[in-house]
Amino acid sequence: MKVIIGITGASGVVLGLRSAEAAKALGHEVHVIYSNGAVETAKYEFPGFLNELKALGTRLYSENDWDAPMASGSNVFDSMVIIPCSMKTLGLIAGGIEENVITRAALVQLKERRRLVLVIREAPLSTIHIRNMLSVSEAGGIVMPASPGFYGRVNDINDMINFIVGRALEAAGVGNSMYPRWAHNDSDGD
Repeated sequence: MKVIIGITGASGVVLGLRSAEAAKALGHEVHVIYSNGAVETAKYEFPGFLNELKALGTRLYSENDWDAPMASGSNVFDSMVIIPCSMKTLGLIAGGIEENVITRAALVQLKERRRLVLVIREAPLSTIHIRNMLSVSEAGGIVMPASPGFYGRVNDINDMINFIVGRALEAAGVGNSMYPRWAHNDSDGD
């Protein structure tokens, strides 16, 4: 599969990095687009962010690389995951505004009827955010919050990151085994 990972300036840039790592480890062709906001956020959350992205060996683009292949519908990408997805990026996509290569690629995915997953990272949500999520969903995108499940007996932050990344990649059609599946066990009892 050809997979696009978009990383925006919402908190949680590590989610985007881990998504790119996981998709590449599964043998997929991975293209990463990062926003200026992601670089700014990473200064606080993950100072080595850009170096880690470069070390992955994926194809890497800034939000202003308009020559990037995903800016055109004539280049077929199987899926795109924007993780984390800022509310600004969500709003631009919901409004059909191609402000940068991330939003252009997302709108290409929608117009070509290809998979688009937005992993939003915001709380609480305003009515405007919810309307924007509805607009993207009605246009064919998948919107999911970056909220971990705890049924896999989370041991540390990496378990929570892997759960969110695994669910996002799964929604994008990229299979993985990054988190334990739900399995009801009567022996735990109440």
